[in-house]
Amino acid sequence: MTGGLIALAAALAVATVLGVTLRRRAGRFKPGTAVRPGRAETAAQTVTLTEADLGRSLGQQATLVQFSTAFCAPCRPTRQILAQVAGMVDGVTHVEVDAAARLDLVRRLHINSTPTVLVLGPDGAIVKRAAGLPRKADVIAVLGTVIEPVSSGDR
Repeated sequence: MTGGLIALAAALAVATVLGVTLRRRAGRFKPGTAVRPGRAETAAQTVTLTEADLGRSLGQQATLVQFSTAFCAPCRPTRQILAQVAGMVDGVTHVEVDAAARLDLVRRLHINSTPTVLVLGPDGAIVKRAAGLPRKADVIAVLGTVIEPVSSGDR
């Protein structure tokens, strides 16, 4: 009986550590690459999405692409955050893609969970990606790395 309790306690400890780790990583932006970690390819490949891929025009400065599904609980707040940020920043567009309807893109981009957010540059290149519900401040910070600052001489 004591051995069983020790095994149960160990399993609970491992599950707790794993859950906390996964929760902390959810929604964090990482470099956008086409290569999955651990694959034979060593160099990260830049992936570019076009207007034909998304079914909408790209933003002049950046595009926030959200992959969602019908029964995804964090997809709704993600949609609200991305729409708010896109509304605040000129030249930024928010595009939502139904992952179930676009399995070709899901496979090509290695989308494993929803929501997944891709941040595209003006040319459609994937700059950053996040799986899970991102924080609004993180989305704004990532856009700051993508968008060209307006110099005082341009005003």
